[in-house]
Amino acid sequence: MKRARELLAIAASGIASRKVRTLLILLGPVVGVAAMVGAVGLTESAKGDLKAKLAELGTTLITAEAGGTFGQQNPSLPKDAVKRVARVPTVERSSAVSNISGVLTLPNSGSADYYRAFPVPVLASDTTLPEVLQVPVETGRWLSDADQHNHTRSVVIGSALAHQYGYVPGETRTIQLNGLDYGVVGVLSPVALDPSLDNAAFVTQWSAEHDFGTSGAPSKMYVRAKEGTTQETTDALPTAINLGGTDSVTTKIPSDALEASARADKTLQQTALFAGLLALAVGGLGIANVMSISVIQRSPEIGIRRALGSTRSLIALQFMLEALFIGLLGGVIGAFLGVGVVYLVSNMAGWVVVVNYGKMPIWIGLAVAVAVVAGLYPSVKAARLEPLETLRLG
Repeated sequence: MKRARELLAIAASGIASRKVRTLLILLGPVVGVAAMVGAVGLTESAKGDLKAKLAELGTTLITAEAGGTFGQQNPSLPKDAVKRVARVPTVERSSAVSNISGVLTLPNSGSADYYRAFPVPVLASDTTLPEVLQVPVETGRWLSDADQHNHTRSVVIGSALAHQYGYVPGETRTIQLNGLDYGVVGVLSPVALDPSLDNAAFVTQWSAEHDFGTSGAPSKMYVRAKEGTTQETTDALPTAINLGGTDSVTTKIPSDALEASARADKTLQQTALFAGLLALAVGGLGIANVMSISVIQRSPEIGIRRALGSTRSLIALQFMLEALFIGLLGGVIGAFLGVGVVYLVSNMAGWVVVVNYGKMPIWIGLAVAVAVVAGLYPSVKAARLEPLETLRLG
C-alpha cells in the first residue's frame, strides 16, 4: 500500500512539475470531451425546445389548400369548405382564410413605394382562426362577429408586421388598405407552425367582399384533428372538400417540419460526436509524442530510480499513471467546459437546457482510455531504459 501511494505521488508530481507540457497534452482530451458533451447537449436542448413547442402547439394541425385544378389563377376552395370539413368525424374544429390580392397596405401615407415592392399579404378570416391555431392574440382582440355584422373596418396584424410598423400595444392606430383607413384592433402572437401569418394583415369577409371585390372563397384552411387521428384526418380532407370530384386539394401537417428538424439535429449530433472522437484521437497522438520526448528528458530520473531498485514494471506503471491522470483531468475539464457551452448557447437561443449527466462517465472514460492507450509506447520505452544508458541520454 505504501509503495502504491509513493507511485501515485511520483506520477502526480511528474505532471504538476511540468505545467506547460501538461497543459499542451491536456488540450486533446479537453477539446474532444467538450465537443462531444456540447454536441449531445446542444442538439438535445434544441430538440427539447422543439418538443416543448410541439407540446404547446400540438401535432394535430392540418392545412389544406386548393390545387391548380380549382382554377389557373388564384385557385380557391369551395365557399362551404368549412361546413364540408365539419362533417368529418375526426375533425375537432376548422377555420379558413382567403387571400386578397392587389391590396396596398401602408402604415402611413409616405411609404407607398416600399410596400408596392414588398407587398403585405392581406387575408380575410373568420372569427375562429386563433382558436384553431391555438395561438393567442398578443395584444388587443381578434376579429369578431360584430365587426362582420356592423361592417366596421377592423384589422388584426401579425406580430412581425406590428414590429415592422412600429406598433405600440394599446395605441389607437390606423393603417391604409388601398387608401381606406382600417383601425388596428389587435396583434396576433407568433405562429410557429405557419410563420407566413406573422407578416399578414387580417380583415373580415365583409371587408374582403365589399372593399376589395373578392368572392369570399377560402384559399387555405386550418383544421384541428382529434388527438391521435391526424394522419387519418389528413387523408380524409381532400375527399371531404372536393366531394370526390377531380379538383385537387393539397394537405400538409405543419408539425412534420419541426419533427424533421429534430431528425436533422440528430444527424448533426452524430457528425459533431465524430469530430469529438477525432479530436480525442489527435489528442492521443499528442500525448504519445510529448510523453516519448519526456522519457528522454527525464532519463536521469529514470536511471536513478532504476539504480535504487525500481523495477521495469514500476517505471512503466509510473508513466501509465501519468497518462491516466492526464486523460482523467482532461476529461473532467472537457465535461465541465462542454456543459458550460450548452448552458451558454441554450440561454442565448432561449432553448430548454438538456444535459445528460448520465453519459458524462462515458465521455470521461473515453478520454482516459485514449490517454492510456497513447501512454503505452512511452511507458514501455521508459521501462526498457538501463541505468547506464540513461547516463548517455542525460
